[in-house]
Amino acid sequence: MSRRPDILGEFTADHKAATDLLDRAEAAPAGSAERGELVTRLTDLLFSHCAAEEEHLFPLVQHDVPEGGALVFSSIHDHLAIGQYLADLQGVGPADPAFDTLLRGLGDTLRRHLTGEEKTVFPAARKALPAATRAALGERLRAQRADTESAGSEPAGAEPSGTGPSG
Repeated sequence: MSRRPDILGEFTADHKAATDLLDRAEAAPAGSAERGELVTRLTDLLFSHCAAEEEHLFPLVQHDVPEGGALVFSSIHDHLAIGQYLADLQGVGPADPAFDTLLRGLGDTLRRHLTGEEKTVFPAARKALPAATRAALGERLRAQRADTESAGSEPAGAEPSGTGPSG
């Protein structure tokens, strides 16, 4: 049995993984290839995570959670900002002076976003969605990710049009 029995546990684990990668990227030597590689890995994780939140969680939150539309709107707004930072980071090398500035902006935005989801969106979803629904969504997400890993390709919809990555 998974230690993350439901969809919210899966997304919380993604948040921890994203924070860990961000911390490592920030701690890596400025201008280093290691820093660039960590940001690339973070970008991949966030695009996948964003797509999964938007596919599996946000429609239910919008429909079933009081004020869910506002919560989803706020999260998607953050996804767009995070996506812009990631796109800008991919456009410059780690040795470019702009890289450090962009990384700091990404870090501030991402940490605020992840904290906000964990303090507002996830508890509201936990309250509104039955445990069986959350568990089934978690199973569906794990199966989708396993299929993606076994195929060795990017998740379908990894870059959803109009939204960008999330946390």
